[in-house]
Amino acid sequence: MTLELNEVLIDGMERTLSMMAESGELTCLTGGTPSQRTLWLLAMQGFEPVRHGFISIDGEPLTPRSSHMFRSLMAYAPARLCALGEVTKYEPPSVQDVFSLHANRDLPISNGILGEEMRRIGTNSGDSRLQLIAVASLLNKPIMMVDNPPAVAGDYLKDWASKGRIVVATSDDEDFLKSADVVVEL
Repeated sequence: MTLELNEVLIDGMERTLSMMAESGELTCLTGGTPSQRTLWLLAMQGFEPVRHGFISIDGEPLTPRSSHMFRSLMAYAPARLCALGEVTKYEPPSVQDVFSLHANRDLPISNGILGEEMRRIGTNSGDSRLQLIAVASLLNKPIMMVDNPPAVAGDYLKDWASKGRIVVATSDDEDFLKSADVVVEL
């Protein structure tokens, strides 16, 4: 499976982005600001409109009509959960938003299952970013998008990708970047 961006330009960006994320690879977007990196992940999920170029999965283009199909292939771990009910500016989707998508409704999550996945990551930490990654991995989707994971998650995400999945993460942490197979500078 291949996720491709070809000369993509989205609102808020001055430069286009071209990249390919392949099955079995951990791809990391770095550079720019954290909010710019988040916008690129949202564009890959069809939440941010493409002004120029195209995004595709295995040659199938992302369009407003196909965005639901794209998202059904993806799990998303945002950098943080949003405060519900206090919208002062646009925020990326929360884990609750991801679970509310029809494609994700059948997954039973319990604290025991979540705790087991946290141990696989290599921590019993209560770090909410690690918990979001664990929840996203439990969706068992072929593509995982991870916004600003802690460096400790690098080996876990690389292992996740090595099982034939595409993992696209954003980070400017040098330790995390060492785990990535492909680093894309924005």
